[in-house]
Amino acid sequence: MIKKVVFLSLFAAFIAGCTSTNSKYVQSDKSIQDKIEKNNRKIELQRAEYVHNALMDFYNKWKGVKYKFGGDDRKGIDCSAFTQKVFKEKFDLDIPRTTRTQVKIGTTVKKSELELGDLIFFKTGRVDRHVGIYIGEGKFMHASIKGVKVTKLNKPFYKKLIGLQKEL
Repeated sequence: MIKKVVFLSLFAAFIAGCTSTNSKYVQSDKSIQDKIEKNNRKIELQRAEYVHNALMDFYNKWKGVKYKFGGDDRKGIDCSAFTQKVFKEKFDLDIPRTTRTQVKIGTTVKKSELELGDLIFFKTGRVDRHVGIYIGEGKFMHASIKGVKVTKLNKPFYKKLIGLQKEL
């Protein structure tokens, strides 16, 4: 009879040990998950900072360059050449040359889902279209008739937003 009690006591101690050990693993798994989520947030912030810095660096080099339909250099540039150059030079991404072909790539998103680097498209006339790059805080950079500049999305001229593309 003593052997049975000792056996049962050892068995109970073993079960209790396994239970507490298992809860340590559960806590450890939660801790690992928390660390993964924290690292993911950190990576996303670093990505956003990298994209923002790259876009601002490009903008600062091109700010004020005159608009020229069909242009693609510092003597004059149009909106789609501007976006094409940004993506190629800063992110090594090839996108089509014209606004009409750029609007066909990527994934359409809601205005509330805009992220840094997203292409934004506008209907600016009966057949005219315009493209820019979202830079955050309700602003976009683009080659406008007034040259390369940053503009607020809520400006009346750009009310006819026709498409938002996820690019990066």
